[in-house]
Amino acid sequence: MARVTVEDCIEKVPNRFELVLLAAQRARALSRGEEMLLDRDNDKNPVVALREIAEDKLNLGGLRDGIIRSLARAPEPEPVDEEVMDIIPTDQNIFGLQDVSAEEEHAHMADNMSADEAAAIEAELGGRGRR
Repeated sequence: MARVTVEDCIEKVPNRFELVLLAAQRARALSRGEEMLLDRDNDKNPVVALREIAEDKLNLGGLRDGIIRSLARAPEPEPVDEEVMDIIPTDQNIFGLQDVSAEEEHAHMADNMSADEAAAIEAELGGRGRR
C-alpha cells in the first residue's frame, strides 16, 4: 500500500494545524486501545490515524469534540457547608478541645478496663487514682 501523505489528508481537513491536532488525538486514542478502522500494515499509530483521516473512516466532529474535552479545565470544587459535624465526639477528640477533670478521666478509664488493670494503675498512682 502506498504511504499516506499530507496531501491525501488536506483534501479532508484543509487546515494543516487542525489536521495535526486531529491526527494526534486519534493516535492517542489508538494508543489507549481503541479499535483501528484500517489494517495496521506495520504502521505506527500516527500513520494509521492519518490513513484513517485520508480514507474518511473517522467522524472528524467527534475527534474535534474529544480535543475540546481534553483541553477543558476541571470545574472548581463546590464550597463546603460551614456546619460540619465531628465524626469523633469532642471528649474523644485528638485535639482535646473539651476540658475533662482528672476524676472524670479516671472514671472513664475505669469503665473501659478490667478490674485488674484498674487496680494495677491505682497501685502505681499510690492510691491517688480514685477518691
